[in-house]
Amino acid sequence: MIRLFVALSLPDAVADSLVLMQGGVPGARWSTREQLHLTLRFIGEVDGSVAASICDVLALIRAPRFALELKGVGEFGGKRPRALWTGVREDSAVQHLQRKIESALQRIGLPAEERKFAAHVTLASLRGAPRGRIITFLAAHALYSSMSFEVNTFILYSSTLTPRGSIYRPEHAFPLAAA
Repeated sequence: MIRLFVALSLPDAVADSLVLMQGGVPGARWSTREQLHLTLRFIGEVDGSVAASICDVLALIRAPRFALELKGVGEFGGKRPRALWTGVREDSAVQHLQRKIESALQRIGLPAEERKFAAHVTLASLRGAPRGRIITFLAAHALYSSMSFEVNTFILYSSTLTPRGSIYRPEHAFPLAAA
């Protein structure tokens, strides 16, 4: 069995800018540089033959390259926040690619993703973080904006869970078409 997800990688300069924001929130488990990515579709545990089918169907996706810029910060969880994130300035190209990936995975029999897709990069998972410190973090970084960067590929990653957090490994990169 292998645990898989599809995501966009981040250039070093963008990831470094996110790492520099991290801190000031007790109870936050900050994402390491290697863990920073924009998930397009979490797949979960599959066997080797399903993993091969996933690779085959993702290779058939045709979508154009696009520019991406991260913008702002937020939290998931409402009164009991469970994650801090940064969003995407204009996400129509990301949404388009995500819908193509979702459709392709459903065609090979994977169940539909139940949660509505929200383009974001997870900065930290939270456990018992003081609400005031979360609000301070959100206010301090509300105007965050990354440099614009070109997205030329999407990647199928494997994920290994460890006590110190997940370890992600790129399994296969799929090119996007030139404009």
